[in-house]
Amino acid sequence: MVCLGNICRSPTAHSVLEKMLENKNLSRDIKVDSAGTSRYHIGERPDSRSIAAAAQRGYEMEDQLARQVCISDFHDFDYILAMDQDNLLHLKQLQPEHSKARVQLLLAYSNEADRSVPDPYFGDSERGFEKVLDIVEDACLGLLGLLEQDLKQFNEPE
Repeated sequence: MVCLGNICRSPTAHSVLEKMLENKNLSRDIKVDSAGTSRYHIGERPDSRSIAAAAQRGYEMEDQLARQVCISDFHDFDYILAMDQDNLLHLKQLQPEHSKARVQLLLAYSNEADRSVPDPYFGDSERGFEKVLDIVEDACLGLLGLLEQDLKQFNEPE
């Protein structure tokens, strides 16, 4: 999960998908992480407003620390999912030619008409963080369905 600073949207998506995987007993099979395309907040915890909104829905994210995307991510992960078009473009420019990662928008798995998870960081209202959760939960449900299919195919005998 990737956004600009790795303190609002991507840690939210990280914690939502992690919880969904845990609820399906899949957390041993699928690793979730998040990062930012910028260096702005490396080593910082998620934004306190993100933590509070997530906690109200039963998601834990206060142990996450912001990091920047690195080249090894494109070899270590099957999916690298951007929160918006700008970060998607940045990721595609960074992606090594022969990496395995599928780089796309998280909202490719959503019913949301918009193709970007809005950045709530500079907003005045807590509602922005709630909206991010609404959008991310929908997208993660769609993604979870795909991941379950992938695991099923991977585990089927040949």
